[in-house]
Amino acid sequence: MPMSDDLFIRKDPIFVNKELLEISHLPDEGRIVGRDEEIGQLANAVNPAIFGQSPSNVLIYGKTGTGKSLCAKYVSRRLVSTAEEEGVDAVFAYVDCAQDTTETQTAQTIASAVNTDDTDIYIPDKGISTATYYKRLWRILDQEYDVALIILDEIDKLEDDAILMQLSRAGEAGKVTNCKIGVIGISNKIKYKDRMDERVKSSLCEREFVFPPYNASQLNDIMDARNDAFRDGVLEDGVIPRAAALAAREHGDARKAIDILRYAGEIAQAKGADTVREEFVVQARERAEVDRFRELIRGSTPHSRYALQALTVLSLERQADDPIDEDEGFRTTRVYDVYEQICRQEGTDALSLRRVRDLLKEHAFLDVIEQSRHSGGSAEGSYTEHTLLEDPEVVRDVLSDTVD
Repeated sequence: MPMSDDLFIRKDPIFVNKELLEISHLPDEGRIVGRDEEIGQLANAVNPAIFGQSPSNVLIYGKTGTGKSLCAKYVSRRLVSTAEEEGVDAVFAYVDCAQDTTETQTAQTIASAVNTDDTDIYIPDKGISTATYYKRLWRILDQEYDVALIILDEIDKLEDDAILMQLSRAGEAGKVTNCKIGVIGISNKIKYKDRMDERVKSSLCEREFVFPPYNASQLNDIMDARNDAFRDGVLEDGVIPRAAALAAREHGDARKAIDILRYAGEIAQAKGADTVREEFVVQARERAEVDRFRELIRGSTPHSRYALQALTVLSLERQADDPIDEDEGFRTTRVYDVYEQICRQEGTDALSLRRVRDLLKEHAFLDVIEQSRHSGGSAEGSYTEHTLLEDPEVVRDVLSDTVD
């Protein structure tokens, strides 16, 4: 027998369908847990599309791992199939705006997603103007569809509102005459709307929904619904409840809960264990925390990272000098002083104190840092302190791995 035969595992002793534990996997209806109300609200907003009418434009807010993208894709997929039963040609396109940040990239992705072999319209990856992408997109939509639903995930990562203006006013401007267009915008930032152009805001923000974090019971059910990813008898009884409790206590993040479960299985696999034990969950949580944090700052701007790096530097210094007080926060002005030093080291101009304060607020929204207001009395007035919620050594390592 060739030596190479012993190199690979022919039968996975832990997993039978690992795809169920991948974040990119879109589960069946029965596997979407704890989001019945949100799915119903979203379906109601886009319901007119089933009859070839204009769906409401929607903005969905919520922290990472609260099921926003999952539910938007699920409802859109169901809408397309239901519309077909009613004799309506519908389509949906999904855009990851953390990857396609420019107007041109987004227009190209949408056009490629909705194009068919029947149109004879060519959508190249690059090499044509933004205006030409739009013209071809409008032609495809009018030729092929009655309704199109466009999902813009992480919409706050777009460079500007240009694509939103085009999509939300395409019918009004006569760009499309046969096809009705609806937009579902998804953001982790609940104040994203405040940055919008007023004209876009008036046409895009018809319906708004906030997805709350999952509780431990919901996370437990989510993982139970996917436990057939493992072979029978492999998961020990306490594994799923422990993973759910850890994820609920820290973030209410379903992605993290599923990651912990998958990593625990991989750790068991690597150790040659017959079962996934509770002790592997704790190890998996540490690995998931690093990956979660890396995902949170993926696509963030350099100055957003510099502001976080400044708080990390201060946290590491305090940890070394006075571990007892390591949980105390740092004032905005002190963080800003270190931020300016980092900008000088990087050879770039520092942003204003007000802008850095906004960047720190964004990190607080993502639960990377915690902010607290304090009163300094009549002499100082009130001020904000910032505390790093992540292990500063983990933050330092991840930031060094994500340098542009």
